Amino acid sequence: MPESHIRPARRADETELGELDRAAWSPLHAVTPRPQPPYDPFFDQNHRPEQFLVAEDADGTVVGYIRLVPPTPLACNRHVRQIQGLAVADPARGRGVGRALLRAACDEARRQGALRITLRVLAHNAPARALYEAEGFVVEGVLPGEFHLDGRYVDDVLMGRSLTGAG
Repeated sequence: MPESHIRPARRADETELGELDRAAWSPLHAVTPRPQPPYDPFFDQNHRPEQFLVAEDADGTVVGYIRLVPPTPLACNRHVRQIQGLAVADPARGRGVGRALLRAACDEARRQGALRITLRVLAHNAPARALYEAEGFVVEGVLPGEFHLDGRYVDDVLMGRSLTGAG
């Protein structure tokens, strides 16, 4: 299978990223309702192209994205970056695209001067949790019953890792 290439997002990716985001929606990871037409723009004031890395196949098709942002605007927190979104197109799953995006996000966070990277994941999302753990993330906290989804309460798991040293 062809390997994907990771690059910064461009404004021109908006349509493809919006379609990917809607197709990848799942109750396994989404806390918002399933998107319905008319769809909101993928990029907006709070979700800018420079916050995203995209994975594309050799033919230029976007097959995944990851969003990397400072968790707060506070100067005392500027050494941390947070992953706030990761999606991989169904046909590209199992090919290492998510892992490549995660590694690229860690590299980009280091380039930005970050020393730590964090994320939040729903407790029942075992595939994502396994990927994050395999890439060195550890559980740093749990918000029990933080979300009520599909008739049940779901824990919000806070994970993080150091960006210093190997990895």
